[in-house]
Amino acid sequence: MALALPDDVKVQIRLSTRHSDIALPEDPGALLVPTSLRRIALSSLVNNLLHNEKPIPFEFLVNGQFLRTSIEDFLTQNGISAEATLNVEYTRALIPPVHTTSFEHDDWVSSVDVLSLSSPAGVWSNTVVQSGQERILSASYDGLLRVWNLSGDVLATSSPPNNGGRITSLKTSRWLNEKKIVAAGLDSVVRVYKYDDDTRTITPSLELYQHKWPVEDIAVHGPSNKILAASADGTVGLFSGTAKDAPAAPANLLPNSTAASNKRQKLSKPDRTVPARGALTTLSGHTQGVSATIFKPDDATVAYSASKDHTLKTWDLTTSSVVDTRTTAQSLLSLAALSKVNLLATGTSARHITLVDPRASATQIAVMTLRGHTNGVVSLDTDPSSDYGLASGSHDGTVRIWDVRSVRAGVGSEGQIGESIYTIQRDSAGGKHIPSHGEGYKVFSVKWDREVGIVTASEDKRVQINRSQ
Repeated sequence: MALALPDDVKVQIRLSTRHSDIALPEDPGALLVPTSLRRIALSSLVNNLLHNEKPIPFEFLVNGQFLRTSIEDFLTQNGISAEATLNVEYTRALIPPVHTTSFEHDDWVSSVDVLSLSSPAGVWSNTVVQSGQERILSASYDGLLRVWNLSGDVLATSSPPNNGGRITSLKTSRWLNEKKIVAAGLDSVVRVYKYDDDTRTITPSLELYQHKWPVEDIAVHGPSNKILAASADGTVGLFSGTAKDAPAAPANLLPNSTAASNKRQKLSKPDRTVPARGALTTLSGHTQGVSATIFKPDDATVAYSASKDHTLKTWDLTTSSVVDTRTTAQSLLSLAALSKVNLLATGTSARHITLVDPRASATQIAVMTLRGHTNGVVSLDTDPSSDYGLASGSHDGTVRIWDVRSVRAGVGSEGQIGESIYTIQRDSAGGKHIPSHGEGYKVFSVKWDREVGIVTASEDKRVQINRSQ
């Protein structure tokens, strides 16, 4: 039975934060506040205690849940006595991301990446990416890469690869640094391109052969010039982005390895010679297609892979061996690391996100389950400004924003349950309701950048950018 509280009830709270730059200079101890207070009033209280001239909007977590009502309603809904002392954690509020612009393509957009001052490739680059000079990379089902500025101008477009008439639709692309791009797709070849911002050109510089089926995802590590490729053939290839450091390509996989492909090559438009190389090593162990792969953020000798065989594997790249396998209940479609809280987020075919602790000491497979999507979760990226934030792209046509501190108790093996903070809709839908299957608006890729915002690629043939104002 819900508790009914008098109008003038007060409750004791203890304020804390995990962020040193907004921590209170002195511990005020337990504060007695009216239960009628909501987030805005609590935010004013914290700003006063911090002596901020310019107020900072804050969010508040009480018992691990974001406060969305008055304290009174929270106590009532959770059956908590007003005599209890509440531990209230505050953090900077995430302002709802609004649509700022979209870039239109001729075909479905499969992948996006960002080159900015704080993006991985920007950090790995030899030159500083100036404000206003950020670049958006998009890969499309038409087989082309495009580099855009933030005004929506196409600065450069790649030429279709001369691959003997095979399907060239791209599935994934990444900036390796400010001058190198890596992309792959349905023709199973991983390609490295040279990008020249002065001449506005994207030129193929290396072709990497190992996979027999389409490449679903790639991950890159700029300092070591290494590339991971997750393939539908059930393996993960580890490649070098430099020809001189890579072994010869398997002869049987080259385009001219059969008489039939020789004939197609003769009918194809001639192309200048691009070096062909093979993999440094191949990671084998999955029994079905590998959907996603990443390097461990703080150790590029370790990799993770997620597969449709329901497993999440940890690899030692120095020995090419599996060091851990976590088996879940669903096909895994996407992967991201929340390294500061020792969690891996995996998007599933069952419409939710499973958070896994990959450490050997972990005793539970699913630490947390994030629910809200109505179709498969095919892309994930972390909030560059928070250790706890996550963005997810789904075939339901939406991107959802999560904070893994916002949880409630789950049932059985699913661990704690998290619910999204915000939902980003496709601007191309014009405000109309998108069915749960997302047909025509499926989101294929999401990238969250501190300078640019949340960048997404979709079946609606658009790159869309949303950011908090």
